[in-house]
Amino acid sequence: MEETKGEQINSPFKKDLILREELAIQRTFLANQSTFLSFLRSSMYFLVAGLSVNKLVDGNEVVIFEYILFVISGLLLVVGIINYFRNHKKIKQSKIHIGDYKFKYENK
Repeated sequence: MEETKGEQINSPFKKDLILREELAIQRTFLANQSTFLSFLRSSMYFLVAGLSVNKLVDGNEVVIFEYILFVISGLLLVVGIINYFRNHKKIKQSKIHIGDYKFKYENK
């Protein structure tokens, strides 16, 4: 039996599943934001470490260590931004499929 989109949404069982999927998408979106903020926080820690290591230790080797920490900080920021936008695109694509499925156990 073929159902149209309008008939699919009329069943309370189907509305509940669609709501669950909507909430799962929202949780995934929030988790993506949280992950980006973790990358940002880690990047800032490395940046602060690079800025403060010169004040703590004297020597020529410290400058190299500073630059290494700055590079790690920049890489973390770039990786976090790329990760965020890649996952954001996947989340948007998966949102299209909400409510567009067939139920296996509908008639049981």
